[in-house]
Amino acid sequence: MTESKRSGKYQVLIIGGGFGGMYAAKKLRNKEVNVTLIDRRNFHLFQPLLYQVATGGLSPGDIASPLRVIFNKNKNITIVKDEVVDFEPSSNSVITKRERIHYDALVLAAGSEHHYFGNNHWAEFAPGLKSIEDAIEIRRRIFEAFELAEMETDPKRQQELMTFLVIGGGPTGVELAGSIGELAHRTLIRDFRTIHTSRAKILLVEGGQGIMPSYPEKLSFRAVQSLNRLGVDVLTSCRVVDIDEHGVVIEEDNRTYNLSAHTVLWAAGVKSSELGKKLAKKTGAETDRSGRIMVGNDLTLPGHNNIYVIGDLAHVKATDGRPLLGVAPVAMQQGRYVAKSILRKLRNKKTRPFHYHNHGNLAVIGRNFALADFTWFRLSGFAAWLVWIFVHIAYLIEFDNKLLVLVQWAGDYFTRKKGARLITNEGRK
Repeated sequence: MTESKRSGKYQVLIIGGGFGGMYAAKKLRNKEVNVTLIDRRNFHLFQPLLYQVATGGLSPGDIASPLRVIFNKNKNITIVKDEVVDFEPSSNSVITKRERIHYDALVLAAGSEHHYFGNNHWAEFAPGLKSIEDAIEIRRRIFEAFELAEMETDPKRQQELMTFLVIGGGPTGVELAGSIGELAHRTLIRDFRTIHTSRAKILLVEGGQGIMPSYPEKLSFRAVQSLNRLGVDVLTSCRVVDIDEHGVVIEEDNRTYNLSAHTVLWAAGVKSSELGKKLAKKTGAETDRSGRIMVGNDLTLPGHNNIYVIGDLAHVKATDGRPLLGVAPVAMQQGRYVAKSILRKLRNKKTRPFHYHNHGNLAVIGRNFALADFTWFRLSGFAAWLVWIFVHIAYLIEFDNKLLVLVQWAGDYFTRKKGARLITNEGRK
């Protein structure tokens, strides 16, 4: 195994090119440190818009930016496409598949993965949405279902093929269900000759008492109303106990029943990546039930003041005592904070505790309708939808992506046509 140790400047190693890792690296551009950013992928993915790739609204390249392009003008930042397999905190190094890399400060921002609550075999029947590959597979399943229904002569089987079930009433599940409803009831309405896509049945299943639990009750109610207008039936207090190729088994009020659906999609939970478990084991750090590492108020591990954990991997409490959600704004702010903290330490300045500034939450539900919770005021409907559009455009990384997405959305809005309705990955199940 080769060893990589850049001489001279202070060495910062960032694991993960998501929001947390990338914003930390951006804050360290052209500073008095050497930065190595390592990721299994060669691109940063704008995950909040993945559901639009999954439903044909955008192409993968519209929401992904190569890391080397983002940092090609910053000579103090090195991009490494590799996979971390272990940690050696005693020697300030990590082990990848190719080499051992030394660091003076380590930032772990490896993100999260699907959580099927001990039922990993469900993944075959209900894919989640965390990567471009997930989005392309979901897109294939959605559009293939309509194609199969077009050729089906049995009305009962035809309806089964046009039944879509989304598990999980958080923002991802709501946005995905709403987008499928938009497809079936508006976008595809004239594209088929045998079937009427408006007869598609879209179900959103949530185990809790209501959807969008992080939003105020009034906005959650408005979300249900908007989904209903798009032909989505919302089922709450329904716990999924099994999933197979025919659909799901639901438990409600101490009784169980089957819901038949050709396409089942998972948006019910995520858990920390395996790297978090490995680091916790090597450092003796505590973890919560989801595998997130308990960090101090400066986002470092107890007893390891040069190891930072941020984003979906970190258990950090908000001012109200509840853990911060694993959402992009949290990771962005943590990434910037860690970069500033590292620079302050190098300059022998005191570091301040991390405080998350909640600028609000946004979620879109179909055309012309979104939810916006800015704590000091709340919006829903068309005004919130406009805010949602411009906020997401602003946070896309490259100018080319901003322009492409803006043009694509404008075209979709006026023509009601989605330009990326391709069925690829055929042969996968």
